[in-house]
Amino acid sequence: MKYHLITLGCQMNISDSERVSSVLEGMGYERTDNEEDANLLGILACSVRQKPIDKVYNKIAQWNRWKNKRNLITFVSGCLLPADKEKFLKTFDLIFPMSELGQFPDMISEYGVVTPAGLKSREPIMPKNEHIAAMWHIKPKYQSTYEAFVPIQNGCDKFCTFCAVPYTRGREVSRPSEEILDEVQHLVAQGYKSITLLGQNVNSYGLDKKGEEITFAELLRQIGEYGKSSDQEFWIYFTSPHPQDMNREVIEVISAYDCLAKQVHLPMQSGDERVLIKMNRRHSMEKYRRIVNDIRELIPQATLFTDIIVGFTGEGETEFQNTVTAFEEFKFNMAYIAMYSPRPGAASFRWEDEVSANDKKDRLHRLSEVLKSCSLEYNESLKGQIVRVLVNGTDRKTGFSTGLTEGKINVRLDRNDATLMGKIVNVKITSAVPLSISGEVVNI
Repeated sequence: MKYHLITLGCQMNISDSERVSSVLEGMGYERTDNEEDANLLGILACSVRQKPIDKVYNKIAQWNRWKNKRNLITFVSGCLLPADKEKFLKTFDLIFPMSELGQFPDMISEYGVVTPAGLKSREPIMPKNEHIAAMWHIKPKYQSTYEAFVPIQNGCDKFCTFCAVPYTRGREVSRPSEEILDEVQHLVAQGYKSITLLGQNVNSYGLDKKGEEITFAELLRQIGEYGKSSDQEFWIYFTSPHPQDMNREVIEVISAYDCLAKQVHLPMQSGDERVLIKMNRRHSMEKYRRIVNDIRELIPQATLFTDIIVGFTGEGETEFQNTVTAFEEFKFNMAYIAMYSPRPGAASFRWEDEVSANDKKDRLHRLSEVLKSCSLEYNESLKGQIVRVLVNGTDRKTGFSTGLTEGKINVRLDRNDATLMGKIVNVKITSAVPLSISGEVVNI
């Protein structure tokens, strides 16, 4: 028996997929990259944007046509809005929340049975997270031998008006710190080099269990102390924090330990105060600026990443220019820029989507050009330096090895060497372009 699993959306879905694979392989299923060879076909979907949901509809239509020729079971889970779940009930054989992953073997054995939670999902209410701990107890089937994702929290309490996450994953629930520390230590002992702590709002970790759980800063500190006593070189990342909960203590901890990667992903979403209020972001530009100033002061070598939405309801040219000005001020190394699209369930879905598609595309292009300029300035400063690089792939055009610096800058190496895969090596930077650098492997 073989299974094929498609994962859409963010790193949290990727992490969840590793636990789905673990459950299926524990049942005797073998993973295949060729969906035509599979008896069990599944998708971890993402309702946060329309494009991934469109992919789900296209794929299940194809799979259901295959059922005319052979026996198949199809399933869907992941980050789903109630409206999408209701539609999928009519097209997939099985639909379940990740909190019921432990019951998945029984669902498959009783093929065609829709779970109680799936039926309840017809109601437009927020999902509950009280059973998410059971999913965390499932040991993941890691997709890599050197890069791993470790969930530390699930859900979000912020209710940004553009975002559907509180309605797809529910309210914030923190994973026990003992489990997180055990998983990190296990991964390091196995030789993993890059470990990312995951959550919708990682720096509010522990706030749902005040007095029972440590803070995010303390969690990082304990990981840092473990790294300090370890003889292994590894980098710890986290995503995504929210500026409202980000504080100087977290930045101080990152600066104090070598294993805590000097890279910060800090979503800004907009550089305009009025748009931030309409987004219900709960942070001002002055608050954001203080955080960036703390990063520049305490970790001057750190790279800075962000998330941006262009064309949000109410964003005119003046508001957009304020975002451009913020980009020029903060000099982001990378920005994930998205054109606004209304999502059912999010508060802004009720508002008029008043920025035209052409204006959104134009703003995305213009902001991308500013990003390239900021990126090139930083990358040029690395020329002639020797930096540590985690080798993690191969360039499709040149066939040479590729990797990431500690600050997650893309690097093209001067050779194709499969023996370097998954290792951290010294690279002398020889050239730079926007968003990437190139260099030669050197021995010191």
